[in-house]
Amino acid sequence: MSILRWLGGNDDRHLAETTYADRESASDRAARKRREGHRRSISKTARQAEQWEERDRRRFGGRR
Repeated sequence: MSILRWLGGNDDRHLAETTYADRESASDRAARKRREGHRRSISKTARQAEQWEERDRRRFGGRR
């Protein structure tokens, strides 16, 4: 009967504490990926803005 113990559903908390304790949850992983992507997009956007400013300066001759 211990083989079918998981069918009862009362062991979930114990499994989470022991078997899955060192793993990152799917929601935590998704949040981390979202934060990392946001950081990358900020630097990318800043780099694009600088390039745009440089092109603008070259086009209109000098600093404004």
